[in-house]
Amino acid sequence: MIAHDWERVREELDGFGCAVIPGLLSPAECDGYAQSYARPELFRSRVVMERFQFGRGEYQYFAYPLPPGLAALRGALYEPLARIANGWQRALGETGRFPPTHAEYLARCHAAGQTRPTPLLLQYGAGDYNCLHQDLYGELVFPLQVAVLLSRPGADFTGGEFVLTEQRPRMQSRVEVVPLAQGDAVIFPVSQRPVGGTRGPYRVNMRHGVSRVRSGTRHTLGIIFHDAA
Repeated sequence: MIAHDWERVREELDGFGCAVIPGLLSPAECDGYAQSYARPELFRSRVVMERFQFGRGEYQYFAYPLPPGLAALRGALYEPLARIANGWQRALGETGRFPPTHAEYLARCHAAGQTRPTPLLLQYGAGDYNCLHQDLYGELVFPLQVAVLLSRPGADFTGGEFVLTEQRPRMQSRVEVVPLAQGDAVIFPVSQRPVGGTRGPYRVNMRHGVSRVRSGTRHTLGIIFHDAA
């Protein structure tokens, strides 16, 4: 398991809907992932966002087998996040629980017909952005995901801030802008999270995106724990 203060992560996710792990990847690891974008043999598909009105920019989904480092990172992050996710399940009165290992959870996904890997690399240039969205790929959804900034803000690119919105019932939406350095990881909900209310926890709807890149090139590694149908 990755050595980190996971209690702090839980508290920040519960309080604000996101948490940052500083320096999850080294600069060399970040550069290696960013450079791998030009290796089509690693990927199963490429999406140009503008074609689908997702925004501007593009991304590629990794193919199985994942690069060993990425597969290990995905599995290591899943284990502490599964404990947080199960706490959310209890808070929302859901009966299902997530298994302790990612291999067990992937087996569930594959048995349900969700067999396509979802980790991805995103590439943005000047003027590109990512519209607010949710990464739902089938009936089975793990409620948390991770994005790692691979580029250097202010050096490789400007602009391109990570943005979250929270749609609260009968209230105006709340926005969270998350500053990241190269190698930092942000953990955030895929679609919903519990929020404490006067009558107990209730669901709020979450969406995420990236603001307009003003200059340069921005690469991000996205780690989603459920596979796609």
